[in-house]
Amino acid sequence: MARFVTGKTFGTTETVTAALLNQAVNDAAISTDSVDNSTIEVNSNALRIKDNGVTLAKMATQADQTVLGNVSGGTAVPTAVPIVGAAGILVNNDSLGTDDTKGATQGNIKAYVDTTAGPTVGFTPTSYTGGETTTFPNGLIIKFGQVTLSASGGSVTFGTAFPNACISVQGTRIGADEQSNMGITAFSTTQINCNPLFSGDYTWLAIGH
Repeated sequence: MARFVTGKTFGTTETVTAALLNQAVNDAAISTDSVDNSTIEVNSNALRIKDNGVTLAKMATQADQTVLGNVSGGTAVPTAVPIVGAAGILVNNDSLGTDDTKGATQGNIKAYVDTTAGPTVGFTPTSYTGGETTTFPNGLIIKFGQVTLSASGGSVTFGTAFPNACISVQGTRIGADEQSNMGITAFSTTQINCNPLFSGDYTWLAIGH
């Protein structure tokens, strides 16, 4: 299969001269046999890529979980850039902070938003006997719960102490005369001391940091 068509065909008895050799070379043309006419074509005696000639099927294969891109920080030849996948597939990078030269999947982005920017991010709720506590992103802590008190007095002991200070507490009796308060006499990072007018069940709330 010829790759070129010469510009001169010599007869069996024809004398070869410099002029005829120049003609054979200078007038030579690219043969259409040298192209597939699907990806590459001959146009005006020049090779060129056909319109829509490059398809995914004709491109070189690349590793699984990669995309073509450039993460060099400047102009460079595209390379196969790894996509950050789920654990066990490629790289578990839900934090999106340790592999900043890799792509991300929808799962990575969702996990990052859910743990970093979601509506519950930074809230650390815990519970204990008699109450619950929630820590907010800015360090504010709210503790709340219910307690049964007698008219002779009583206290609420927090399941976990405030790390720094308890700054406000309140409590209200549950029942017909719910306007009665807990009779709070003192409070600290660890407990609330009470001397209510009536025995009964009370709800309480403490705020600190």
